[in-house]
Parts: sequence; C-alpha cells; structure tokens
Amino acid sequence: MTAAPAVPGPVRDTARLLADRALSWLHANRRFGALPPGTTETLDDPDSTYKPLGESALAASLVLRDPHSGAGRRAAAQNLLDYLWEQFRAGDLLYERQLRHTLMTDPMETYSHFARAGYRHAELDRLLAHHSRLRSLRAVEVVPNRRLAVANAARVVGLAPLREDDWAALARATWLGAEPEPWAVDWMTAYHMTHTVFHLTDWSARPEGLPAPLAAYLHDWLPVWTDIWREVAQWDLLAELLIVGACLPEPYCDPGHWEALAGIQRPDGLVPRDGEPVTDDPEQRFHDHQHTVAVVTVAGTALAGRAGP
Repeated sequence: MTAAPAVPGPVRDTARLLADRALSWLHANRRFGALPPGTTETLDDPDSTYKPLGESALAASLVLRDPHSGAGRRAAAQNLLDYLWEQFRAGDLLYERQLRHTLMTDPMETYSHFARAGYRHAELDRLLAHHSRLRSLRAVEVVPNRRLAVANAARVVGLAPLREDDWAALARATWLGAEPEPWAVDWMTAYHMTHTVFHLTDWSARPEGLPAPLAAYLHDWLPVWTDIWREVAQWDLLAELLIVGACLPEPYCDPGHWEALAGIQRPDGLVPRDGEPVTDDPEQRFHDHQHTVAVVTVAGTALAGRAGP
C-alpha cells in the first residue's frame, strides 16, 4: 500500500474544516442556484445558473470520491447532488442539450461530475459514445486547457481513454506546457494554468498524470504565485492555486495560505471571492461568492484526501 504524501496534520485539519464549512454553505443555500421554471436546453444565460450548478456538483462529487469523508459530510454531499440532479431533470436536460447542440461540450463536462458519483443517464451515455466517434468533435477549435477539460470529462464518463502520448501532447500545447517565464503570468492565464493541472490529474486523483517537468516547474513557482494573489486578497484564485498544490506528486501546502483562507471564511461557511465588501442580501451573496465556496470545498477536500485519514 502506497503511503500518503507528507501533509502536516494541522494543515490537513484546516483544509478539512474549510471544506466542511464550505460544503455546508453550498448545501444550505442551494435554492438560490435553482434553474428558473421552464428552463429548456437552450439556456438563455448558461453562466448565471447552469454553470454554478455544475461547479457545486463537482465539489460534491469529490467529497463522495474521498474515502476518508465522514458520514455527515457524505450525507450532505449526497443530498446536494440529488438536488442538483433533479435540477437537470435526472439528466434529461443535459441529454436534450447535447442532442440539440452537437458541438457543445458542456453537457458531457457537467454530466461527468454526476457520473463520478454513480449517476447515469442511458440515452446520454449512448449519445456521447456516438459523438466520440465523430471527426467533427475531435476537430472543434478550443483553447488547449479546454481540450484537456473535455478529455478528462470523457475519461470520467467512461469513453475510450486517450493514449499516454495524446495526454502529453495536450499538455505541451498549454501555456503551462511551455514552462513559460513565470513573471509573465496574468490573472486569466493563471486560471487557465490551474485548470490544465486539474484536468491532467482529474482533480488530484491522478497526480502521476502531471508530467514531471511541469511538476518541477510548479514546485518552483507555485509558492510565488500564491504569495502574490494572497497579498492582493484574490481569494478565489488563491483557492484555485491551492488545488494545484494538492495535485502535485508531492503536495505543496503552505500553512500560512490555508490559515489565511480559514481566517476570512465566515461562520456559515461563506468565503468571499476577493477583498471587496460582501452584501447582506443572501441571494446576491450566493451569486457573487458561490464559485469561491465551491473552489474552497474542492481545495480542502483534495488536500485532505491526499493526506489520508
């Protein structure tokens, strides 16, 4: 049996507590993320509700994937996933969206979070298997980290896996794959870099999926980037970078960064996205900060899962 990576006990405990509180907030405020009545597969504004539902599903699925999640944590994650699956009409909405919009990848990406936790939709499975054989789908022009997102979603759903050299080629095509000058990173490029790591490692489950040169590059420069975005109170991006740290073969887990996130987390579990004031309106708070709370759930779950029981 492979020993768990070295993660200091206090950091593991802080990460777990952050994730538990964040998950509780997502669960308690889930009604604010409901799809409007009459929503169809066309989704007039996908980013307003559809995308956040998928983010919460990702967070809950990773809690259920972690064998060290306690009974209460698992029950909350399962209940949240049940609610989110109902929002997608038990997968029918995703199926109809994929059927109507052949070249869209978001139905499969969203479905993968549910499939990871055992939720399946037979018609969508058949449709995705058919689409995976289309030349058109393989030729869709997307940015490199998005191509990795689609590849990982296909892997989770259970479609024919890519060969190892295909994964290597996809990694080389990204900004991170070029091992670029680290001082040239900007805010959006940093987000792209984090997602390159997430998809190569399936959100920390496969740290060996990160090519060794990229792991070494991140080992050198991730501490610098986390310091920068912590200093300017970009808590959402800091949490994403902490997920990257949890995905490395030898996790990077500076106690100061985890304590900083714990220090700004509200008693109800909310974590603000940045240093700006937080509104008192519950619904607006959800729309402003739901992404950050989901990211913190993923970050704490990923690091605590790597640390072991």
